[in-house]
Amino acid sequence: MARIEAKQISDYPWYVRWVLRRQERKYGRVLAPSFLWGRLPGPFIAMLVSLGFFQSRRFPVDSVLRSLVSVRIAQLNGCRFCVDLNAYNFLSAAGAEDKPSEVEQWRESTLFSDRERAALEYAEEMTNRCAGVDDGDIASLNELFTEDEITALTAWIAFQNMSAKFNAALGAEEHGFCRLPTHDSALIAPVETR
Repeated sequence: MARIEAKQISDYPWYVRWVLRRQERKYGRVLAPSFLWGRLPGPFIAMLVSLGFFQSRRFPVDSVLRSLVSVRIAQLNGCRFCVDLNAYNFLSAAGAEDKPSEVEQWRESTLFSDRERAALEYAEEMTNRCAGVDDGDIASLNELFTEDEITALTAWIAFQNMSAKFNAALGAEEHGFCRLPTHDSALIAPVETR
């Protein structure tokens, strides 16, 4: 449950209302973080513009890897909304539900490629102890990624941490894109729509 109540849509500036109404049409309702971010119209719009650049086809890290890394960052930060959205994004991009459901145990799983493992390791390192990232970490990434891809991956991880920490701290609820794991189940699957 959100710790800050949503304002009435009419109380947001026109350009924020436009975004909120667009989300209603696309998702059936406004995404919970948008009500919170909408209280800061300038940063909200800047965040959406940044997200647009990250999601462009020319961004050096593909959507499948971005989504996978984002699920792990969301888990580490306790953001159920972000787990929900990014698992859905992964399912949409990759068409498979096995990896999002095992991303928490990626070290033990055989599902992940060397590139995915390196990206997940780096995401955990940046999320848990960013000051501990060193030359050796970047050298390890350099074996599997170009310098542009490392820079892009770093930017994406930082952006996702900002988003997940904001959403988790303010209690942004998940949307229901996917069935999320319970304590005895690792299921992450798309919610069927009729």
